[in-house]
Amino acid sequence: MGGTSSTISGSSTDPQPQAVADNMAEYVEAVVGKASEFGDNEMREVELGESKALVIKHDGQFSAIGHKCSHYGAPLIKGYLGNGRVRCPWHGACFNIKSGDIEDFPGLDGVPSFQVQVEGDDVVVKADKASLTNFRRTMTMCPADPQEDQRVFVCVGGGAASLECAETLRQEGFKGRIILATKESDLPYDRPKLSKALTFSGADLALRSADFYSSNNIEVLLSTEMTGLDLTQHSITFANGETQKYDNLLLATGSKPRSLPIPGFQLDNVFLLRDPAQGNKIAESAVGKNVVIIGTSFIGMEVAAYLSNKAASVACIDLTAVPFERVLGERVGKMLQTMHEEKGVKFYLGSGVKEIVGDEGKVTGVMLPSGETLEADVVVAGVGVVPATEFLKDSGVPMTPRGEVIVDKHMMATDGVFAAGDIARFHLPLINGDTNIGHWQLAHNHGRVAARNMLGREEEFNSIPYFWTVQYGKSVRYCGHALSWDEIIYNGSPEENKFAAFYVKDDKVMAVSSLNFDPVVSQCAELMYQGRMPSGAQLRDNPDVAAYI
Repeated sequence: MGGTSSTISGSSTDPQPQAVADNMAEYVEAVVGKASEFGDNEMREVELGESKALVIKHDGQFSAIGHKCSHYGAPLIKGYLGNGRVRCPWHGACFNIKSGDIEDFPGLDGVPSFQVQVEGDDVVVKADKASLTNFRRTMTMCPADPQEDQRVFVCVGGGAASLECAETLRQEGFKGRIILATKESDLPYDRPKLSKALTFSGADLALRSADFYSSNNIEVLLSTEMTGLDLTQHSITFANGETQKYDNLLLATGSKPRSLPIPGFQLDNVFLLRDPAQGNKIAESAVGKNVVIIGTSFIGMEVAAYLSNKAASVACIDLTAVPFERVLGERVGKMLQTMHEEKGVKFYLGSGVKEIVGDEGKVTGVMLPSGETLEADVVVAGVGVVPATEFLKDSGVPMTPRGEVIVDKHMMATDGVFAAGDIARFHLPLINGDTNIGHWQLAHNHGRVAARNMLGREEEFNSIPYFWTVQYGKSVRYCGHALSWDEIIYNGSPEENKFAAFYVKDDKVMAVSSLNFDPVVSQCAELMYQGRMPSGAQLRDNPDVAAYI
């Protein structure tokens, strides 16, 4: 319902500059519906001037926020209204229905919030016109004042965890010095896009501009790799020989792609994918060429999808019988394999790689254990990752044999040292145990919790893992964490490219995946978070999650 709208221009003789600015702002006001016609826990997308708003009635109270998710602009009306927050239907970000603040991730920004009044039976929404022009709202940050607070907090790593930690510190009132150091040459960027669009530069993918860091007094050290840590001196060492004292330290150095201990891996045009420069080189080298991808992981398959209509041929090799079988199950994996095969991608499954062969230092083929050699001008290896934590060996930071940094429920590894993102082994309430998960969404959340605990908040981490993959324009979404399962219950059919799959262990739903079934994964993520997810027995009787909301 659009209702009537008007533009209001304020005026004031108040001499205070901020008050003058507020009163001079232009507003849009509209009657957006009848209060008596709203059901409780109902969301409506309404016209507001030349834009829209999301009006919500929850627990008998009205509120209004921006209608698009601040991450990639998904329509929040198609998401799920949970306990005081709306969860995005695409990637699971959550927004407070009163303030618009972001409460779970991915994304860095909140959404705007608007004034709501009920006048008689009319629901009236009033918004600052400027706030309607941008669906993202950067959270308010305090100015730095090193004279008032002389502490130094250092975030090491150039991903979402470090950036979210730095931003949260400023949002929570930290006025001391913040240093963000990364070995990469680019400002922190949107890493999940790397394997989906290989031609993007670091600037294209940047999460924040250089001006953002300078205006919020966040010092960014690019091409600065951490090589050592002295816990007793509260000091870190960089590859250039410089040292830096810290009062609190966040370790968020991420992971690095595995290489293969096989002959020929060092030949030219054999690639790993970790940064924009590598992605650009793959895209440039693969046009019109024969490409072999080793590994049918999400990165490998997203690269295959991207190159399928650009390369002369694309072939994928893996030891598994079906792509994604260990994560998504045989039927979903087979569906994705068929999707690729219909685009001309060939699979060599149940097979490893014996050797990468070449001529004059450049790759020419990939030899299988059978002796068959696949023609290859370009090889991309996507065979997993390992934590980038070699520099912490013998530092005293608690670690697993694999190199994961062990943290407590507050993301703290040891006094004054926190860890987040791909390198962290953390407590996940969903499984009531410790795990290591390299999801973009979790990295944001780790960074926020670490920042708040650096400031003494004693906040425990709690989130539902959420990830997605996009192949040929189709998005498979996934929430939860299932290392194994007793059964998979389906609503719909993977073979028909429309399904929700529930991964059940001991009658508990540990994870959910879907294709063309929004917003079921976001619904389930919120139900899991609230402890209200239906059991396997219930879903066997009726696999429609909406029946349990």
